[in-house]
Amino acid sequence: MYLPKHFEQSDPAALAALMHNHPLATLIVATPDGPTADLIPLEYHANDGPHGTLRGHVARANPLWHHAGAAALAVFKGPQAYVSPNWYPSKREHGKVVPTWNYTMVQAQGTLHAVDDAPWLHALVRRLTDRHEAAQASPWAVDDAPDDYVQQMLRAIVGIEIRLTTLAGKWKVS
Repeated sequence: MYLPKHFEQSDPAALAALMHNHPLATLIVATPDGPTADLIPLEYHANDGPHGTLRGHVARANPLWHHAGAAALAVFKGPQAYVSPNWYPSKREHGKVVPTWNYTMVQAQGTLHAVDDAPWLHALVRRLTDRHEAAQASPWAVDDAPDDYVQQMLRAIVGIEIRLTTLAGKWKVS
């Protein structure tokens, strides 16, 4: 990522907040056939490793998890907006302005690991469900589904974990 110093965001709390508030990451994995990208909601665990750990799951049919050990890059995008030159008072003063795009993002890099463990997956699915259903008037819970169905669904997914080696933020905001 091109990261001029004045756009660098290194505050761990700000990085964690962006990943928490915008958990749908673009996960890019280096494979022998070239890079692949998937949109996956990921949990960030700041205290698990020097830079934290990301956790999520994919369909067992998704070949992504077969690339365990590969380099992975998760890109979390926060708020973004086009900025017209009309927004700047300097446009009227001297006209030396151009359009731009403002955005915030976090890039998290590490190694992809597959987790094929039913209790681990069950706990992950419960956490994700509880978190994302919390704002609903009548939140759905994993226990609302029949247990045999839940077990069938758990067999259809594989956990992924990325132990982070780097975590970088870019806040390009006017």
